[in-house]
Amino acid sequence: MIKSGVMGTVRVRLAHAGVAVAALILAACAGAPPPMATQASLPAPAKSAEAEAAMSPAALREHQRILAAYGGVYNDPRLQSMIERTVDRLVAASERPDLHYKVTMLNSQAINAFALPSGQLYVTRGLIALANDESELASVLAHEMGHVIARHAAIREEQARQTALVNRVVTDVITDPQEGALALAKSKLALASFSRAQEFEADAIGIGIAARAGYDPYGAVRFLTSMEHNSALKPQQNGAINPRAPDFLSSHPATPERITNALANARQYGAPARSGARDKDAYLAGIDGIVFGEDPSEGFVRGRRFLHPRLGFTFTAPEGFTLDNTAQAVLGVKRGGGQALRLDVVRVPAEQTLAAYLTSGWIENIDPATVEDITINGFPAATAAAKGDQWDFRLYAIRFGSDVYRFIFAAKHRTPEVDRIFRESVGTFRRMSLAEIEAAKPLRLQVVTVGPGETVDKLASRMAVTDRQLERFRVLNGLEPGEKLKTGDEVKIVVE
Repeated sequence: MIKSGVMGTVRVRLAHAGVAVAALILAACAGAPPPMATQASLPAPAKSAEAEAAMSPAALREHQRILAAYGGVYNDPRLQSMIERTVDRLVAASERPDLHYKVTMLNSQAINAFALPSGQLYVTRGLIALANDESELASVLAHEMGHVIARHAAIREEQARQTALVNRVVTDVITDPQEGALALAKSKLALASFSRAQEFEADAIGIGIAARAGYDPYGAVRFLTSMEHNSALKPQQNGAINPRAPDFLSSHPATPERITNALANARQYGAPARSGARDKDAYLAGIDGIVFGEDPSEGFVRGRRFLHPRLGFTFTAPEGFTLDNTAQAVLGVKRGGGQALRLDVVRVPAEQTLAAYLTSGWIENIDPATVEDITINGFPAATAAAKGDQWDFRLYAIRFGSDVYRFIFAAKHRTPEVDRIFRESVGTFRRMSLAEIEAAKPLRLQVVTVGPGETVDKLASRMAVTDRQLERFRVLNGLEPGEKLKTGDEVKIVVE
């Protein structure tokens, strides 16, 4: 995500840029705040102010950080009401019906859910979109309630304090470095193992709550399986790219063992054919029209093209590049590696020339002979080249309004042809027209009924996604490979 005015300057050492493009992607803008401070929140509903006023200062700080990290509140009163009814149904069946929960939908395509000790539950619209019935969503919400009921957050806090104490002892008392390192490693391993145990305990608690609430306990098994399949669709991340935001799989163990345990827990409440309600029709009706993928208000990727309607600009990456819109910058890596790019935004004083900015020390090893003032689509700009041990860099700075946009291209071997390709990509940076801004709408889920003769392949071809339509359609609808549809089934597709 590109957010105006949040990027600082930093001194980048290219002489030792030997690990992928770490100097380019990770260090090129180290002056920027951490991800939780750079995401822009969307306006929260009016009642949110009342809820925040009731929070403790610590809970409020964490709440605001979560909103900042996950795109703010996703406002959909009908969907909010459906989720709150689900939570109320689960609470009534839980071991602690006296506890009160407040659920917040987050405007993020990440697939995640989590809870605070105060009873604040969070679920992303990405997770809501992946679920295929109410029992699947209930399994996730009940899992998070299980953490609250079991006081896992408080236990984790105590464990973290113990680890910190061991760390101080290691630092201040133990003189043998090897012995000290072993003690510290053991304390961290104990904390990690305990967290894993907590997750399995929350699974068991959650499945029990869902079953007693009348939901199909196998919803947990189906949703865990969908998450595993969805994770397999993600492109292999180059070490230089940071995920936009952690998803459920990165903050919760999701392994075959966990699915096996969930299945064993669900069997305690009956066989699959005789289990509780799924409420699929009502659920699909509730999520029909939900935003899918990135929200255009913070910029979005369409193939090789990046558009930011709010800031009013667009550009197209070189052929073969895959773009990722992260909290700090737009990142791109060419298939097969060997080339990468980063686009971010900085504030540069109006009186400072862009050529002077490029040589002001925020990046090292600039070749003075390559510094050049240029114009790109009517905007003042400057370019320069820099060289590291293993990567060569081509830099561009473009003044667009009150901000300066920085393109940092990296290549294992920069040649005149590679330079030309980079120059052509930067040449696509331009102001969006009013018509383009108005047409920049988010992708949405549409629930459709399978008609006579319609197959998985035919429906998948209607998906407004640029790659792996068939696989994405199957994952989105919880379909196993080879599983067929019946006339009258309701399925989700992604539409513009």
